[in-house]
Order: sequence, then structure tokens, then C-alpha cells
Amino acid sequence: MTTWSEFTAEAPHISDLFLRRHTATSNLCMLGTLRSDGFPRISPIEPRVFEGMLVIAGMPGTTKFRDLARDPRFCLHTATVDTQVSDGDAKLFGTVVDVADKTVHARFAQKLFDDIGFDIRGQEFDHFYTADLTSASTVEVAGDHLNITIWKPGQGERVVQKH
Repeated sequence: MTTWSEFTAEAPHISDLFLRRHTATSNLCMLGTLRSDGFPRISPIEPRVFEGMLVIAGMPGTTKFRDLARDPRFCLHTATVDTQVSDGDAKLFGTVVDVADKTVHARFAQKLFDDIGFDIRGQEFDHFYTADLTSASTVEVAGDHLNITIWKPGQGERVVQKH
């Protein structure tokens, strides 16, 4: 399993760009999952970095979480509003792990309340998904070409230029 902490150590450029874009869009990302019929689904989500984990949590009972319960694979894409991608964008790929530890849930709920005032303290989580990252990439415009930075566990980052 590649946790968020391990990912940031192995892919500092990609993780930095992801966090910059994540922050610039008020934490909004697009989550790609697979529906029960095998077709892709795209859903908005506000993932959070918490205790060295990338948490993919949200409103219980949603179709995106039913998708992940059935098939844990996902793609997480930073929200892009600029068609020129002048600030770059990032994609993270992996599977989710459902963390059952209620003490982790309670600490997360408290942190969410402390950070943004959203109060889910004392509520049960249907699922508490964290990301096990399997690959990631960024796209950045660099003059007359694109720089595509790619990461896979244990391989570090590499840059491919597209003209």
C-alpha cells in the first residue's frame, strides 16, 4: 500500500501540484469510479489529507461509495476550469481501503470540525475510504510543449515531453 505520506516522499512534484490545484478549487476534485454495469462514473468529491492518508470520504449512501464498495479502483482528478491548463493538473490512481477503526473516524470528524466547522462528530461512517495509490501524473504547459510527470511506486518521478 502506498499511503499519501509515502507518495509525497516519492513524488514531491506531483503531490505538490495536486495540493496546489486541490487548494485552488476549495478541495474539489473529480472522482472516477466504475458503475455496476462497467461504465465509468464521474462524481465531485472533496478529499482530505489526514494523518498521512488521503481520505476519500463524503455523504453516506451515495452511488460513488457503492461503486467503491463493489470495485475499489478509482481515479482522482483535480478540478480544471482553465482550458489552457496554465496551472497544470494532476491525476491520482489507486484503490481504496476501508478503514474500520472508529478512533480514526472520531479524530477525522474532530479535525474536520476544527478546520471548517462541519460537524459530523459522533456519527457513524458507512465507509471510511483511504487511498492506496498505484500511479499518478501531472500535465503542465511549458512554452511550446507539455511536461507530463509520471509516478509509479518505487520508481520515482519521470518527465515526458510532448510537442
